[in-house]
Amino acid sequence: MAQTTKLVTDLLLPGREGGYAKGYETRELILRTALHILIEEGYRAMSMRRVAAASGMRLGNLTYHYPTREDLVQELLNAVISSYEVEFAAIVHAPGLLPEERLTRLCGLIIDDIGSKKTTRLFPELWALANHDPFVYERVHELYDRARAPLVEIIAEMRPDLPEAARCDLALFISSSMEGLTVFAGYQMPFADRRPAVEHIAIQSFIEIVRSFELAAKTG
Repeated sequence: MAQTTKLVTDLLLPGREGGYAKGYETRELILRTALHILIEEGYRAMSMRRVAAASGMRLGNLTYHYPTREDLVQELLNAVISSYEVEFAAIVHAPGLLPEERLTRLCGLIIDDIGSKKTTRLFPELWALANHDPFVYERVHELYDRARAPLVEIIAEMRPDLPEAARCDLALFISSSMEGLTVFAGYQMPFADRRPAVEHIAIQSFIEIVRSFELAAKTG
């Protein structure tokens, strides 16, 4: 039976500290506002003053919670990837499923999510920025390291004979293949209507690649 498309929630914030609801709600407002600006206007528009104004607060109130833009970006990206990790964990640890079925569900979730406006706008913006900003470079690669971990875990179940490095290489290949769809089949992209067909091809290919992968023979 076909799976119902389920997109990943925008953000998952850290738990409240000491039950102080107002501070938690303020941070949530700030992060959601920053994410909206990042998606709709790009990173360069996401200044601290712009976020404060769009949140309806003074700059001093914003910097009380996030002293620098780097602090804001770090928690924003952490909240973004945490939302994915919850969904990934539910799939990876789903009872009664073969690893191939979990790989199918995990990749299906990621490819479906690529069709959302949030994902199509957010991640290419971060990729471009990472080319010039060392701080964003580190945060983006940390984010993707965490996102690939569930793939490595599933691949290890499918191919316990492979060394860890080979599992990581396969996970990297699968992850980069899916991410590459963003510019062609993401939100409002030229082949957005072909994404379901490409998803089917991709998942079949990933399963076969993992099952049949052989280590390169050493030469010399």
